[in-house]
Amino acid sequence: MTQLLDRLLHYDLWANRETLQSLRQGAPPARSLRWMAHIIGAEFLWLDRIDGRPASLPVWPTLSLDQCAERLEQLSSLLPRAARTDQLARAVHYTNSKGEPWTSSVEEILTHVTVHSAYHRGQIASDVREAGQEPAYTDYIHAVRQRHIE
Repeated sequence: MTQLLDRLLHYDLWANRETLQSLRQGAPPARSLRWMAHIIGAEFLWLDRIDGRPASLPVWPTLSLDQCAERLEQLSSLLPRAARTDQLARAVHYTNSKGEPWTSSVEEILTHVTVHSAYHRGQIASDVREAGQEPAYTDYIHAVRQRHIE
């Protein structure tokens, strides 16, 4: 399971970078930039929860394309480090945005991170296409076939 989660996290990072690059074709649709910033904000929020820290970034931050790129670069070292084998079963106690207390394992949280991001990347792809631009091709199987992830 650790190897699969590691691959999914590397895929998530690659797909997020590809999506961000697609937003640089011209003026990005405002909703798309907001969703991209939300992907980043949510990933930082989950990492902060795993580490027992207060949120370092709002879950819906206002970020420019360059700020998104900077934050994605930070995530490229933080996310894989969070998937250490000895930590995956560890329980993380946190309060969600509705004020409800929850407990999830590190593995559940990191799996959620990858699925959550894919959901919003799909919204961005639709938005970018609707704006007359070409969305990023971020299918997992494409990333594997092209050896974007190992």
